[in-house]
Amino acid sequence: MITESLKSLYTRDLIKLKTEIEAYQNEEILWKTDKNILNSAGNLCLHLIGNLNHFFGAVLGNSGYVRQRDLEFSLKNIPRTELIKNIDATLTVVISTLDRLSTEDMEKAYPLEPLGYPMTVGFFMIHLIGHLEYHLGQINYHRRLLDI
Repeated sequence: MITESLKSLYTRDLIKLKTEIEAYQNEEILWKTDKNILNSAGNLCLHLIGNLNHFFGAVLGNSGYVRQRDLEFSLKNIPRTELIKNIDATLTVVISTLDRLSTEDMEKAYPLEPLGYPMTVGFFMIHLIGHLEYHLGQINYHRRLLDI
């Protein structure tokens, strides 16, 4: 039951991420920062892609993905088409990983402690949807402030 709900939420929010990235009228603004806006929408998008590919794909799905978190915030000017392609690929990784998890798997301990304490797989998957939504809101605000 929770797995189907998570699949629905991740699908909704990753499609929304793609919609936000596509909505920029000026592609260069994806990489702009201004005053107190420390992270560009492009970097936040790379961060979400890296985060989900690591915690879903590499840790739970044994995908072989190797995260380079520092690059998520330092790379610039990745073409929008590449960002969108990577969002689509990330959605595939998330859904395929969730499809392989049983109800019992969701109750098992997550293999890492990224929050500094033990938690179940299900708890961490819920945490990660909140993380995705937080940055999705930042991207939306970034676009409405800077893509004039």
